[in-house]
Amino acid sequence: METKVISVLQDYNTAAREGAKIIRSGGLVAFPTETVYGLGADGLDGAAVDRIFEAKGRPNDNPLILHVAEKEAAFRLWVAEPPRARALMDTFWPGPLTLIYYRSDMVPDEVTAGLDTVAVRMPDNQAARALIAASGVPIAAPSANLSGKPSPTTAAHVLQDMEGRIPLILDGGPCRYGVESTVLSLVGTPTILRPGAVTKEMLAAVLGEVALAPSILAPLGAGEKAASPGMKYKHYAPNAQVFVVVGEAQAAAARLSALYDQFAAAGKRPYIAATAEAMPFYGPRRCALLGTRRDPTTLCSRLFSLLRELDQEADVILSEGIGTEGTGLAFMNRLLRSAGFRVEYL
Repeated sequence: METKVISVLQDYNTAAREGAKIIRSGGLVAFPTETVYGLGADGLDGAAVDRIFEAKGRPNDNPLILHVAEKEAAFRLWVAEPPRARALMDTFWPGPLTLIYYRSDMVPDEVTAGLDTVAVRMPDNQAARALIAASGVPIAAPSANLSGKPSPTTAAHVLQDMEGRIPLILDGGPCRYGVESTVLSLVGTPTILRPGAVTKEMLAAVLGEVALAPSILAPLGAGEKAASPGMKYKHYAPNAQVFVVVGEAQAAAARLSALYDQFAAAGKRPYIAATAEAMPFYGPRRCALLGTRRDPTTLCSRLFSLLRELDQEADVILSEGIGTEGTGLAFMNRLLRSAGFRVEYL
């Protein structure tokens, strides 16, 4: 299969119409959002959704998100209006917030991995919403990468993983946030299942009490079913082994430098993913700038692309970890899963 790439930077409506033809015929289209690139199919067609799992090599026990182009479309996908949903939509939609509630009969089992809930979001990307609107259906879409690999934040990343597997990639340039949306369950106490750019603090300003799922910074328990995308033990992972050290900048740099030297002495090719604050402490060792601890959004936006870059240069990636305040929680959630929870706290 030939994979065509079309830029949507100048004319997203024409590209959306071409993509919609593929969606309506049961095919797959990769498209940009403000978070990461999605791999989309008709979310009301179970056979089309199955093609997503086939293209990604993704287990079908991992639920997907349905993307809509307007707020009212979400309510047809749930059995009833979720509590506080309109307040959340008015504050954060379109944007990087996914809401989970009990699904309606129109949602196929293939989307929800057999769960009685469904995840819905309205992306803050004009090309994405144009594709959804032109398709006339909600679009089911996980990230447009091979299962378990770092999520794609550019069309080039998508092409690396999906060339020959899908017919079309819509190129909207680099994604703004670089990590997937926050996933919030509205079943019972509002609970964050996956953190993102919409933080716990931001949600609490609208809702009051907001809980965090224990699996955000730890593996799922034995036999526990993933209620949201991104909850698997190991996810977002390059081929290289990833190790994480969490601590103050200079102390983390000292420990990572020691690990670097150990791996190098053993004949490995280590590389350090460093924050700006710790960079001066690594000396001649191979380092790449991840971002600044003072603004964790820089770490989020760079993480997946840097993991892909370093995977070409290293077989061991040593990364600094940070605190979990604000968007630091989203960064650490992705980083720990990319490392399979190989982490040391100083």
